[in-house]
Amino acid sequence: MLPCAGVGARAGGDLPKQYQPVLGQPMVMHTLAAFQAVPRVTHVWVVVAPTDGFWPVAHPAVSLARCGGNSRAGSVFNGLQAMRDAGARATDWVLVHDAARCLITPAQITALMDACEPDPVGGLLALKLPDTLKAEAAGRVVATVDRGDKWLAQTPQMFRLGPLQAALQAQAANGFAGVTDEASAMELAGHAPLLVPGSAQNFKVTYPEDFALAEAILRSRA
Repeated sequence: MLPCAGVGARAGGDLPKQYQPVLGQPMVMHTLAAFQAVPRVTHVWVVVAPTDGFWPVAHPAVSLARCGGNSRAGSVFNGLQAMRDAGARATDWVLVHDAARCLITPAQITALMDACEPDPVGGLLALKLPDTLKAEAAGRVVATVDRGDKWLAQTPQMFRLGPLQAALQAQAANGFAGVTDEASAMELAGHAPLLVPGSAQNFKVTYPEDFALAEAILRSRA
């Protein structure tokens, strides 16, 4: 599932960032291509805003769910229900990925699937924190935080549909407060997601300068 209902205001531009061009095509198309290259990914759902005009009515590569919410968590929650309505089972694995992480590779997706399929909970790609971490107050350092057990969460994040839907449902009444990704919803439900080493290149395009870096990496791969 690719949530595509956000606007990405920090990225600037006239279009939502997932639709802005990167190396000659909309960013989300690079993301989509990586998942299409993994044979074990049997279906791709894209969750968009009801008024989204980017996607045609029908697209041969994806199923569209025009039920995007006011937050990422809301979009994922609505998208999961659309999948259930279309016949998906509670026991099916679902991978949720940021459309703006357009540098994900088929190998990284496969590594996550290999690690999570035998796991009772599921998990996420993540990166061991490489830098020194500081705590701040009023713009000044007040402490150096031990980074030994700190990871940067990435996507995809892979969980079974039923437990993930239930975890999000439990947080829906409070507007998904505290739910920053699927793993955090699972944590709030009492689960301990598996951490699967990712890549520093699998970063989320967020700011205007990130577009040039993403293009440079894609060119180097070509």
